Amino acid sequence: MRLIWKSVDKMRCLRKRHMFQFLGVFITFLLFFNLYMDDGYVLEAKKRQLGESVMHPINSDRYVHTFTDLSNISGTINVTYRYLAGFPLPRKKFLTIGLSSVKRKKGNYLLDTIKSIFDQSSYEELKELVVVVHLADFDLVWCENLVQEIIRKFAHHVIAGRLLVIQAPEEYYPSLDGLKRNYNDPEDRVRFRSKQNVDYAFLLNFCTNLSHFYMMLEDDVRCSKNFLTSLKKVITSREGSYWVMLEFSKLGYIGKLYQSRDLPRLAHFLLMFYQEMPCDWLLIHFRGLLAQKDAIRFKPSLFQHTGYYSSYRGAENKLKDDDFEEDSVDIPDNPPATLYTNINVFENYDAAKAYSSITDEYFWGKPPCTGDFFVIIFHRSTKISRIKIVTGTEDRQTDVLHHGALEVGQKFMETKQGRQCTSYITLGEFKGGSIEVNNVDHKIGFDIECVRIVVSAGQKEWIIIRTISLWTTQYITPLKK
Repeated sequence: MRLIWKSVDKMRCLRKRHMFQFLGVFITFLLFFNLYMDDGYVLEAKKRQLGESVMHPINSDRYVHTFTDLSNISGTINVTYRYLAGFPLPRKKFLTIGLSSVKRKKGNYLLDTIKSIFDQSSYEELKELVVVVHLADFDLVWCENLVQEIIRKFAHHVIAGRLLVIQAPEEYYPSLDGLKRNYNDPEDRVRFRSKQNVDYAFLLNFCTNLSHFYMMLEDDVRCSKNFLTSLKKVITSREGSYWVMLEFSKLGYIGKLYQSRDLPRLAHFLLMFYQEMPCDWLLIHFRGLLAQKDAIRFKPSLFQHTGYYSSYRGAENKLKDDDFEEDSVDIPDNPPATLYTNINVFENYDAAKAYSSITDEYFWGKPPCTGDFFVIIFHRSTKISRIKIVTGTEDRQTDVLHHGALEVGQKFMETKQGRQCTSYITLGEFKGGSIEVNNVDHKIGFDIECVRIVVSAGQKEWIIIRTISLWTTQYITPLKK
């Protein structure tokens, strides 16, 4: 600033037109500099040698913020990252997968995790994702050796911009001594989980501008085949509904999906409360503060914990997700639709819950009568290849549809009850409380606008429609945000 003011003083001696020229150039420089810094990372760093640093925006002070309104925390955190392998590409991808890894006393699963991510993705899927690994250990020799191994095994992914390895230097970390010993945890346990919160905060902060969505994984997992396609289907089914975190595993912070616009707030949140509790607990509080009261978890799980030894003390950790399916390519598309029924609904087990792939959600109604119906009306006509409907649950096996038919319809018409189809054809009858019809698009000659379940005969038992699964002939990529 002193140099700038000296320049200004000199300019006062020049003619007025020179003054205006100087000020014009100076203001233009400031505007471009501001726009340049707002990108969140400096793309020109790609020209630098391995290990050089890049500065994220915000002021130069260390992270200090009074937590008054979470919704107002939106800027990235001031951290100078070291690029250890790869650099960000200018085009935003669909998904960033973030991994944070430290040296373990026993075992190392990071390379296997990276391999699983790439091996279980198709060529088209690989074009839509980027993997960011944060080597968060302060042992620089260990980091350097691991980076060399990563480059050796995944060089083509690094060159293609699909794999980045970064590190936040130790000097940016808050104090890890004299921390609160909440829950009577031993001192080294508190230090471990507190540092882990900061590790993830710096990782989230870095990934803010890389993609539209962000997936949090641990460094010791196995992925299901074509997990990205499954994620896209779920995201499409949630269009128009509010969510903060979608869960694709029931373990820890494996398989937690966020919208990238929420990453700065989550990073600030983890830093604010880094010493209070473990990361997975903080994630629950975060989604609650942003008005997502309940967990939204999907089955089957797309990620499985594989590590046998924990990164904390090398202790044994045999946790497994029994909902994991490695070949879970059978996830339905369930295109956007409106659902309603004239069956009396029990409590809050409404019609839409039968159409959801969220764990433990289903429709539950009182005993239906002959002619009662349950209808799905698509937002736009759709080509359907397969329909599968299951009624009843394992603990309520009598609450099934004993006599019913499955119909598909066309020709919308507005009625007092809303939009309805005026023309239906029957695809089949329910047997044992379920029905599955394949090659639907080959059996009918029109795009489907409605799917309807009709009760053929009344029953004394209540009815649970556990799942309604529809597969389309062509998957439509969700709109980018």
